Amino acid sequence: MLISGKMAPTSLTARFQQSVTPASLRAYLAEFISTFFYVFAVVGSAMASRKLLPDAAADPSSLVIVAIANVFALSSAVYIAASASGGHVNPAVTFAMAVAGHVNVPTALFYWISQMLASVMACIFLKVTTVGQHVPTYTIAEEMTGFGASLLEGVMTFGLVYTVYAAGDPRRSSLGAIGPLAVGLMAGANVLAAGPFSGGSMNPACAFGSAVIAGKFKNQAVYWVGPLIGASVAGLLYDNVVFPPPDSVRRGVSEGVGV
Repeated sequence: MLISGKMAPTSLTARFQQSVTPASLRAYLAEFISTFFYVFAVVGSAMASRKLLPDAAADPSSLVIVAIANVFALSSAVYIAASASGGHVNPAVTFAMAVAGHVNVPTALFYWISQMLASVMACIFLKVTTVGQHVPTYTIAEEMTGFGASLLEGVMTFGLVYTVYAAGDPRRSSLGAIGPLAVGLMAGANVLAAGPFSGGSMNPACAFGSAVIAGKFKNQAVYWVGPLIGASVAGLLYDNVVFPPPDSVRRGVSEGVGV
């Protein structure tokens, strides 16, 4: 999942050309497909719980349903896209990779477009097929402030992205399907811990797609500011402090040898 080296400095034109190669286009398609089914499962599970439970907001079982959907959907989405795109499935993950230098800025923007479009399309599909059903949006608890909710989302996204880095680190032994499962389990645990307070999004695309279709953008910044900052800190901390690359890799990057 994790790209094994940092990119060597190149001109903006060269970076853009790298972002429109056949391999890159396949990566964007892979991100679209995986993000579509992830959002479909997560938002769809919330809609299903609301339909089956009289008072889903106050029923703990609805939280468990959404958490389980996060585990299964994210694990599967990361796994099916890992070999083609790295299995980001999340603008926060892509942002962290861009900040750390694992992907260039044009590629990151194309990833974002694919992820955001997939999320909107998944929510449109749910809205059209479940006629009359309301597409739920992420909301924060009445007793919480926007700052507190953003901080909570940032901490959860830190844990999620740190797990993404650890699960995809090529210096570790091959984890196979266990890596994506670890990512999904972290997401599910975070939903159980903070779902009633901030919604447990950890994914700006998922929050954006449901907000667009529902037409409700209240506190939308919570699901961007916190996750993007938390993801960036996780990536930089993993790469530069906890598990820094060997000196030979650092020298290779400085000399222009990159992935």
